[in-house]
Amino acid sequence: MQLDSKIYVAGHRGLVGSAIVRALKSKGFHNVITRSKSDLDLCHQEAVQNFFAAESPEYVFLAAAKVGGIHANNIYPAEFIRDNLLIQSNVIDSAYRHGCQKLLFLGSSCIYPKHCPQPMKEEYLLSDALEPTNEWYAIAKIAGIKMCQAYRKQYGFNAISAMPTNLYGPQDNFHPENSHVLPALIRRFHEAKVAGQQQVTIWGTGTPKREFLYVDDLADGLLCLMENYDDESHINIGCGQDLSIMELAQLVADVIGFEGQILTDPSKPDGTPRKLLDVSKIQTLGWQAKTPLKLGIQHSYQSFLNDAYAQR
Repeated sequence: MQLDSKIYVAGHRGLVGSAIVRALKSKGFHNVITRSKSDLDLCHQEAVQNFFAAESPEYVFLAAAKVGGIHANNIYPAEFIRDNLLIQSNVIDSAYRHGCQKLLFLGSSCIYPKHCPQPMKEEYLLSDALEPTNEWYAIAKIAGIKMCQAYRKQYGFNAISAMPTNLYGPQDNFHPENSHVLPALIRRFHEAKVAGQQQVTIWGTGTPKREFLYVDDLADGLLCLMENYDDESHINIGCGQDLSIMELAQLVADVIGFEGQILTDPSKPDGTPRKLLDVSKIQTLGWQAKTPLKLGIQHSYQSFLNDAYAQR
């Protein structure tokens, strides 16, 4: 990419898209195109085709998606598979048809089987059954990977796919029901502290292990991939380290200053027992995560506080 290349970031208001925009601008890219959902609904094929016909972006970061945690996936399975299939199909096809030089599709580590060997290598995709609590989202993302591969195979379209681990950071979704685990914990421990509660109960047993990547580290890695990666296989992107949900809860409580007791609720689902990505492939390109988890949580908590105050 040249500094004046026309670059479209789909989903620029979300956690990932906003980080990509920050990373591009910090490196001097000054021809970045964005559209809000009110201006361009990516689920509408004709609107997407018209946008690409008018703008003809040279590079596309496809970070737009319908996302959420276990609760949201269980409540809205139809929307998770429908909206994600529509978004990625419309953008990938229109990018190819209107001369885009390269597209980067963002998936998720939930594409791997529930009982996948750890750490999860790229070749483990489709080797066993998915985790039932997020299979609709996972199937949509797997379809996106395969669509990129199909357009590369049949049309020679330079589309690549990156599968990030669990993400967090500024502009995260802190909704009490629809957020992922880390932002959900930040909100719950903050509210418990403010209310003077002595206990916080977390979902599940607290034993599942998860890997977390600060979203600005992800954005840096995605720019690295756009510049240096051209293989048809998807590529993992993470920090290569994980911890249990209970350990995460204790870390979040420490950052926020909650000094009460942390309880578990085994009646709630745990999800996949462990999700640690093998990141050896992206490390061969010279990239690795930089932000320590505790520092990243501190940044996320400050973002949460800023948003909460702004909404008053």
